[in-house]
Amino acid sequence: MNKPVKFLILRFSSIGDIVLTTPVVRCLKKQMPEAEIHYFTKSKFEFLLHDNPYIDKVWLLEKGNAKELLALLKKENFDYIIDLHRNIRTLRIKWALGVPAFSFEKLNVQKWLMTQFKINHLPPVHIVDRCLDTLKTFNIQNDGEGLDYFIPSKDQVELEWLPETHRASYVAYAIGGQHFTKKMPAPRMIELCRKINHPVILLGGPEDFEAGEAIRNALGNTQILNACGKYNFNQSASLIQKALIVFTHDTGLMHVAAAFRKKVYSIWGNTIPEFGMYPYRTTFEKLEVKGLDCRPCSKIGYNKCPKGHFKCMNDISFDFPIPELPQSN
Repeated sequence: MNKPVKFLILRFSSIGDIVLTTPVVRCLKKQMPEAEIHYFTKSKFEFLLHDNPYIDKVWLLEKGNAKELLALLKKENFDYIIDLHRNIRTLRIKWALGVPAFSFEKLNVQKWLMTQFKINHLPPVHIVDRCLDTLKTFNIQNDGEGLDYFIPSKDQVELEWLPETHRASYVAYAIGGQHFTKKMPAPRMIELCRKINHPVILLGGPEDFEAGEAIRNALGNTQILNACGKYNFNQSASLIQKALIVFTHDTGLMHVAAAFRKKVYSIWGNTIPEFGMYPYRTTFEKLEVKGLDCRPCSKIGYNKCPKGHFKCMNDISFDFPIPELPQSN
């Protein structure tokens, strides 16, 4: 019996980036079902992959175990490496294992030109499709099924656990963001929630709780449920799955919403959709300020606006139509 072809997929961070690799895993496994697929990531992101049926084994990087893991990986005798991170760490892994490797194009030069000089040489290609290009050698095709997100049953949030005001229907708003310049200021979030005019569940981490309370205090308990810091990420994903529509900053829950094919209103501050990480294979609207000579100022973000005015968020217009939502009881 022939040995199955073994792939090692590399992606160490972050939440959204790992979710964006799920089509690679699915397409590879479904179109090469005899293949054995291993995924190497940081231990804190294991929850994103644990329930993925297309992955045979997950390898977890923790502080101090890199050398030990590398020795174990060598014994696996992988046939190919699919590098979806492409940094110094993955370069060392590829060099140590010494097997054919296929790496996705990060477009660092093009992003630098865009952030520093506003010269746009970015291809109109989503990062998912650039990741899938790593599989061309194996004749793997994009199946068009979009992103995957698998929630374990223990993390499913039931509607009856919510306040009565939010059980019939609600809008989810992911107010978090990895950096300050990816999040709207609280007064603008209050303004947006007034525009939504429907029960809203605010999602984010403990660091977003204070902003959530400001919104709740301004609009009241009947419209706003501040869930920031009250649920783990999978539970927040469960609330996204049950939402009517989703408003979100450029953050991991935006990609979760895309995985569940939600109508997404994506809010862009210092980053831009042209970097190729907009909601994938779902209906979405972009809320952004076009024409700012300082935007984008970074491909990631800052802890404050470099110019001090934060126009990319403060000047976003909310003059857009929201689909008619069912009336709550």
